[in-house]
Amino acid sequence: MTMVEKESDELTARQKEILATLIHEYVNTAQPVGSVAICSRCALGVSSATVRNELALLEEMGYVMQPHTSAGRVPTEKGYRYFVTRLMDEAELPAAEQRMIRHQFHQVRMDLDQWMRLTAAVLAHSARAASLVTSPHTPQARVRHIKLVTVSDTMALIVLVLYGGKIRQEMIPLAYPISQNEMEVHANKLNTLAQGLTTAEIGASVQMLDAFEHQVLQRLIDMMWEEERQRGLTLYRDGLLDVLEQPEFAEVEKARHIISVLEQRSLLDSVLKEAMTSGGVHVIIGGEGRWEEMEDYSIVLANYGSVGRVSGALGILGPLRMPYRRAVSAVRYVSRLLSELINDLSERDASEQTDRSSGE
Repeated sequence: MTMVEKESDELTARQKEILATLIHEYVNTAQPVGSVAICSRCALGVSSATVRNELALLEEMGYVMQPHTSAGRVPTEKGYRYFVTRLMDEAELPAAEQRMIRHQFHQVRMDLDQWMRLTAAVLAHSARAASLVTSPHTPQARVRHIKLVTVSDTMALIVLVLYGGKIRQEMIPLAYPISQNEMEVHANKLNTLAQGLTTAEIGASVQMLDAFEHQVLQRLIDMMWEEERQRGLTLYRDGLLDVLEQPEFAEVEKARHIISVLEQRSLLDSVLKEAMTSGGVHVIIGGEGRWEEMEDYSIVLANYGSVGRVSGALGILGPLRMPYRRAVSAVRYVSRLLSELINDLSERDASEQTDRSSGE
């Protein structure tokens, strides 16, 4: 798991156990935690007075704070960060839950939009938080498959399938009638030339094409340029009601604020880029001093697919009082599963393309 920062303060074994217990209790109850509650939750073998002294030291070091004089303590951002990077084990989702999630994905047909919606729903349900999932994308438009269809003696249809699942279609005029069998010969030749290439690579590899194939290829390049100009990641969301049920958002203004954050596409795009350019799970707590609007929230992110080819990002967003162990486990498993599905789909497409070319 990627660490955003390292802590210089080293805690004793007892302080670590007290901090971990306090965080677990606060996540479960959303109430400040006192020394008596900590003593009852873990076998420290010391009095509550000793625990109070340790809590005072943890407060001096910035790991916990006391919201009111007579109240117990709650974790700070620094406390959560220490817990995530130093105290939390890398547990996996229960095997039964993994099987259930995998079954859900295999129940839906191989449709990227359905996969993205299901990913958002599964993450929101697993973590009881708001989920964010970007559609898969490639750094540049690349040809997966070209299909040519004779519509009439004077018109043909180009169907361009790009890596990442995007499909573009366009009609072109015919200077003379071309049968569907002849059209498939042209399409096979163009697929052999262009499959897997970007616009620049296609332009540099043109050779031995007839006039019609040149016409189609130029139109393909134009379609790909248009796709790149219009390219924007589709963002799928779910779990808003789940996150609004958290006690942190009982006040109307706080509820409005998180709704506003979830609607700020530029902000979310900026945060999601953390996961889209590298592997592993990222835990961003309180904005990490970079995103002021995120100071009351935590977000757990991961990428999926293959960076540099077809990839996207997914994650969950909730209050600082997040069940981090559960959230990280859910994000890690779903990102691995979605990567597997996306990569299998790409390999299947490549295999089908090879078989098609070999058979012809």
